[in-house]
Amino acid sequence: MNKTVEDLANRWLKRKPDGLSALESRVLQSAIDRTTVTRDTNKAVAFHQTYGDRIADTIARVGGSWSFILGFIAFLILWTFGNAWLLMRDAFDPYPFIFLNLVLSMIAALQAPVIMMSQNRQTERDRIDAAHDYEVNLKAEIEIMALHEKLDELRHSEIIGMRHEILRMAEQIRRIDEKLSARPAS
Repeated sequence: MNKTVEDLANRWLKRKPDGLSALESRVLQSAIDRTTVTRDTNKAVAFHQTYGDRIADTIARVGGSWSFILGFIAFLILWTFGNAWLLMRDAFDPYPFIFLNLVLSMIAALQAPVIMMSQNRQTERDRIDAAHDYEVNLKAEIEIMALHEKLDELRHSEIIGMRHEILRMAEQIRRIDEKLSARPAS
């Protein structure tokens, strides 16, 4: 039985083929070809990442970690302690720590856009994953519908076979009954 994308679109998705998205057409074609639609989306995303993307992701990963936060708190404590108490008169950055403020502002000014770039890429990655999940789920639904269809056809053919068998048996019983009725009673 030759199936086409048009047949499957009408039967299972209840849509005309020209109303299908490219993804849905690809899924229906994979059902016809009996191929899988799963793929590793991480490899596709990693393949298209630039060097700058990888640096931004690394900075975001490090900047959002507890080790960075705890290390930075330790740095701030050391800076404050060193400039306020140890160096007292000859402090490199005396209270109110103007140079430290400048350094923190520059770090924040650079770190925030880098983290936002990384988040934008993560959002795009999530969109790719969601589209892939939809594709896999649609393929699973189509395969389940195909299995239901096959089971219904099998059940229908079994019922037809049983009907023919019952008719054959009924005919045999009728003939036996006619033979028994035709015999003289003894």
